[in-house]
Amino acid sequence: MQPSCIDYKDTGFFSQTVIDYLEDKPELRPFYSYRPDMEGFRQILKDEKVSADRELLVEVLLKQYGNVSDTGKFPLQGVRGQIALLKESNTYTITTGHQLNIFAGPLYFIYKIVTAIKLARQLKETFPDKTFVPVYWMASEDHDFAEINYTNIGGKKVHWWYEATGATGRINPDTMRQALNQYKGVLGLEHHAAELAEIVEKAYSGFDKLADATRYLVNALFGQYGLVIIDADDHRLKQQFAHIIEEDIIGENSFKNISATNEQLVKLGVHIQVNPREINFFYLADGLRERIVFEDGLYKVLNTEIGFSKAELIQEIKNYPERFSPNVVMRPLYQEYILPNIAYIGGGAEIVYWLELKSNFDHYKVDLPALVLRNSGLIISKRTSAKIKCMELDPCELFKSTDAIKNDWVKNHSEHQLSLQGELKSFQQLFEKIKQVSSKVDKTLVPATAAVEARLEHAINNLEKKLIRAEKNNYQTRLEQIDHVRAELFPKDSLQERTENFGLFYVKWGQEFIDELIKHFEPLDFKFTVLTEE
Repeated sequence: MQPSCIDYKDTGFFSQTVIDYLEDKPELRPFYSYRPDMEGFRQILKDEKVSADRELLVEVLLKQYGNVSDTGKFPLQGVRGQIALLKESNTYTITTGHQLNIFAGPLYFIYKIVTAIKLARQLKETFPDKTFVPVYWMASEDHDFAEINYTNIGGKKVHWWYEATGATGRINPDTMRQALNQYKGVLGLEHHAAELAEIVEKAYSGFDKLADATRYLVNALFGQYGLVIIDADDHRLKQQFAHIIEEDIIGENSFKNISATNEQLVKLGVHIQVNPREINFFYLADGLRERIVFEDGLYKVLNTEIGFSKAELIQEIKNYPERFSPNVVMRPLYQEYILPNIAYIGGGAEIVYWLELKSNFDHYKVDLPALVLRNSGLIISKRTSAKIKCMELDPCELFKSTDAIKNDWVKNHSEHQLSLQGELKSFQQLFEKIKQVSSKVDKTLVPATAAVEARLEHAINNLEKKLIRAEKNNYQTRLEQIDHVRAELFPKDSLQERTENFGLFYVKWGQEFIDELIKHFEPLDFKFTVLTEE
């Protein structure tokens, strides 16, 4: 693939807060600890205080991989070696996390993991005396089933029709047969279709938990690159975190800390992504994940009869820490507490909500990792690329709105003069003289002169639009091609990566698809990558 890049701010798809963060605006500096660059990582490695129990972490991970067998092409020996490295004091993790979307959901699921793998490699080159392990944190405790039970592939929506409750990682995927057959049907029979069909068949029919199925699928795609996958829905890992669970529920510390930070961010014009609750933990059991609230002197589990006095709550946390599931504002703290982590890879909205968390990390004396915006990409097939070249368009122009692309194209290709901006500029210069003349006669005439100027500007701009609209009729076929190309690359007028599944790209290129992403993504350059098939 041939790469080209565009600044994130020029795509029109990223928030101003994300752009300000990437551009190192001073007003955001109090809300994070380290810049996402090599100098920032140098400082992290100098300062890092690891709270993780490395021996325990390795034991848990090896157990979790115990029911994943070698598949020939995807041997586990290398992954187990990566896990073993986590015992060493000079080993650090580069982590990304995501929900358990079926069939890996939209492309950015893949892009997150690729970014983590590439960054781990680059850090190893820069700091050869250290080891960096890319980690995918499965959001197995999340209960938003409606957000993960479908994927879009080749213009078709594959849906897992099932009424699920509780943590998604504990759901048995045995009811996925219809969705599985539909997905495999879209893959077809050519190229690498059989290979991917075998992977998803084994994943979703070979395990009785969605978390285990997802581990198998992600390991099949990324295990050979040293990715380690963790499921933090685990008694021993929660036990390590139990004292913070107790302290935060009783003291409501995260609510106080994050609420105060959000007030500061709002003053800077930041759109708050998540708001803390007084208690930021759910009560978790099979088929159940409900909020814990404090009412009438008791800690109650919403929509159940379960309740605890303060003493009973403390005992429950001590005996069954796995029953306490952090919400979106406490999960990052849990993650950083049990991993020797120095970087978190996230999307734009994630980066913004991590900015809300620093004061809470400081409260619990846990280091906030470097926050790295995941790579974003647009994949253009050879067929579509040929259309774009035929229309004499640059791929980066496609990030404009469809109307803007058409207007620019018509202006550039018409034999007639369609822009009246030169004439408008002459009018503006003329009216400056008229204002000077009228001001000498009577200063109160200046606003009237300006009003006439504004009406004329409006009329000229409207006339220019009519000229372009009339000329568009002469290029109807070409402009329809622009409609088709942009609809293909930006489905529903959104980024390709937010909608399209990786499946058909894998069918076409196989594992080379992942190789190409790793080759061309540059995690610390912070550019949107356009990949065109050669």
